[in-house]
Amino acid sequence: MFDEQIDLLKDEIINSTCELIKIPSVLSPSKNPKMPFGEDCNKALEHILDLGNKLGFRTKNIDGYCGYIEFGEGEEMIGIIGHLDVVPEGENWTYPPFSAHIADGNIYGRGAIDDKGPVIASLYAMKVVMDTVKLNKRVRLILGLNEENDWKCIEHYKKTEETPSFGFSPDADFPCIYAEKGLLSAYISCPIKEEKITITNIDCNNNAINVVPKYCKIVLSIDNSISNCINNLKEIIDRYNFDIDIAEENDNIILTSYGISAHAAHPDLGKNAISQVLVVLHELFEMYSINNELVNYFCKMIGLEYNGKSLGIDFKDESGPLTLNVAQFNLENSNLVIGMNLRIPIHTSIDTIKQKLSNSLPKEIQISFSGAKEPLYVSKESLIIKTLCKVFHDTTGLDATPIAIGGATYARAFPNFVSFGANMPGNKDMCHQIDEFISIDNLILGAKIYANAIYELSK
Repeated sequence: MFDEQIDLLKDEIINSTCELIKIPSVLSPSKNPKMPFGEDCNKALEHILDLGNKLGFRTKNIDGYCGYIEFGEGEEMIGIIGHLDVVPEGENWTYPPFSAHIADGNIYGRGAIDDKGPVIASLYAMKVVMDTVKLNKRVRLILGLNEENDWKCIEHYKKTEETPSFGFSPDADFPCIYAEKGLLSAYISCPIKEEKITITNIDCNNNAINVVPKYCKIVLSIDNSISNCINNLKEIIDRYNFDIDIAEENDNIILTSYGISAHAAHPDLGKNAISQVLVVLHELFEMYSINNELVNYFCKMIGLEYNGKSLGIDFKDESGPLTLNVAQFNLENSNLVIGMNLRIPIHTSIDTIKQKLSNSLPKEIQISFSGAKEPLYVSKESLIIKTLCKVFHDTTGLDATPIAIGGATYARAFPNFVSFGANMPGNKDMCHQIDEFISIDNLILGAKIYANAIYELSK
């Protein structure tokens, strides 16, 4: 119904997406109460609110935590909720991550698919609906700035603003998401002791808890023959065929492990740099009769390809299996700390997982939890799922069977919300990955789907 209007706006949609990607809106420390998530996140919010004003919408900056863009009249409100913050860019991009480089029909840049491109598609979908038909409902695009961390933006929104009646988040996959796994982060730690081989420094590039780590550097102090130790390390690394470099510096050995980043919801799509180096350390420590409880625990209970069986939490259901991503490895106040992110099947209690993990630990290791989010489940027979699947099918001609995912989206923020796009079926999920991109064809198609969805939901 709105395809022609969207096509006329194609260049504007592309340009607006590129301009938003160019703002490096990664969470940063801030002492300014008007910019709680840092200057760059605030720039992204002000930029899109200004764009919303120019397009003829009502807008509001909600104390620097988030904002909204709105049109229409009526008591009921259709909500669309997306986010402007992005994960850190990472290294070794083909094009600079905040350049919004266009090549091969794609827009490359951090946030292109997660979630700036889909947010812009939603905004222009609202524009063509507003300019074409009169609705009996309001439509509000809610813009968060802290989705990649702890959702303080939406917590603030819910304290101060009106809750939408129903709606969607353009932050996952088409055709439509009916279930999202539960989330939990766990941190295990134990004191480090001076040994013949001692870990003195760890650098994992401040890897986010929801990203498969692609880099981990360990500095080892050696109270032994360095040459023998290096030879042993080479033998272990070669046996596993790991991508780990060895260097000697000031009587220390430096191990630099390289992996492949991926979203923590899909750890199988990446290669974990931390897991590699922990396996190597475990074998090295055993050669020298060093008992490191945390490294021992990791290799015995988790390992390179975690499947839940060792910990007794091998749960799975229609939403898929429980997954675990070893995301962080730190040396804090003479303690070694491993941070893990778990995606929990929808019919499994988070408390059950906490108990299973806690029971698996030896007494020397402490555990703490954070970031728990209950799963989302909406019946496949619900009106909103059926409506959005029909819109997707009618717009694209593709199969429209709703799916379950391991990711966590803002759809959990409000009742009667689901995730809807913008990644197309069969496309590689580029969220949190190096060389993240959105196809221009899919960006424009997404805007058409969202325009039709807004119109159908308004009925």
